Amino acid sequence: MTASVGIAVLRRRELREPLDDRHARRMLADGTWVRVAPGAFVMGADWRQLSPVAQHCLRVQEVMARVRAPALVSHFAAAAVWGIDVLGAWPTRVEVTVDRATGGRSGGAITRRALGRDGRMSVPFGRHRITTPAQTALDIARLLPFLRAVTAIDQALWTGRTGGALTTAAEIEALLDDKRPMRGDARARRALASSAPLSANVRETHVRLLVAALGFPPTRLQERRVLRSGRLVYGDLYFPDADHWLEIDGRGKYLSPEYTAGRTPAAIVIDEKNRENEIRREVRGFSRLEATDADRPQRVYDILTADGLRSTKPRPHSRDPVLR
Repeated sequence: MTASVGIAVLRRRELREPLDDRHARRMLADGTWVRVAPGAFVMGADWRQLSPVAQHCLRVQEVMARVRAPALVSHFAAAAVWGIDVLGAWPTRVEVTVDRATGGRSGGAITRRALGRDGRMSVPFGRHRITTPAQTALDIARLLPFLRAVTAIDQALWTGRTGGALTTAAEIEALLDDKRPMRGDARARRALASSAPLSANVRETHVRLLVAALGFPPTRLQERRVLRSGRLVYGDLYFPDADHWLEIDGRGKYLSPEYTAGRTPAAIVIDEKNRENEIRREVRGFSRLEATDADRPQRVYDILTADGLRSTKPRPHSRDPVLR
C-alpha cells in the first residue's frame, strides 16, 4: 500500500489557536494554500509537485481520518492508496462503497456508491476497510470507458512496480466469474482481455492501444537490448515485424527529481541523444513521441508513417474517435 505522501498538512483541529477564516480564504484564493479536506490544508507549491494519484491519496488519507463510522474505501480512492494510476482527471471527492439499502447519497467530501459491501474483497485500512487491488481494478473497469479502464488494470498488473505487481489477471478474472453478473462486467472483461502487465505507466498503455487501433503492426513492451557499447536499454514499444523502436517521453524524464538523479536537463538530453544514436544503429526504424501526443491520433499516425512505419488503415479524421 502506498506510504504517506510526505508533505506537511495544516490541520485546523491540531492548532493551539483558532485559524483566522479571512486569512485562510485569502491564502486559498491566491493559491498559497490548497484545501485537501475539511479543515486540512497544504502549501500550494507542495501540492503542485505531487502527481495526480499522490494528490488524491493525500485527500483520501485526510478525509477518511475524519470519518468515524467504519467505511469501505473503493474505486478511485482505493486506487490512489494502492498507487494504481488511471488516465485522465481524478475526482475531487473520496469514494466509498455502501450497502444497497443505504442508498448512494453523496455530500461534502464523500461519494457513496450503493453497490453493496457483501462479497467485495477488502483489507483493513485503519479503522476502515479498503478494496483489494484486484477488486479496485475491477470496480474501476466496470465504471470507466475502455481506454481508462485498461490503464487502471495495467497499473494493477504492472510487474515492474517496486515490490512487484499488486495483483494478477487471474485474480481479477476470478472475481468476475465468482459473483452474479453486475453492470459493467462486459466492459471489464474487454478491458482485462486488452491488458498487459509490462505497461509501466498510463501513457504507455494509451499509446499501445492507440497504435493498434491506428492499424500499425503488433508491438512488444519493454524491449530489452544490450547495445554494442555494452549499455543495457529498454524500449517503451517495439514493432518486431518492422524492427522499429518507439520511445515515449514524459516531461518528468527531464524535469522530475525522481528521474533526474541530480543531473541537469541539458545533461539528460545529451545522454538521451547518445542513447538514441546507439539504438538507431541497431534497428531499422526509430520514432519518438511525447506522452501527450497520444491525445492527438492524427499526430501519432503522421509521426510513425513519416518514420517509415506502415499502417493498414488510412489516416484518421480529427472528428472520428479512434479508441472507444
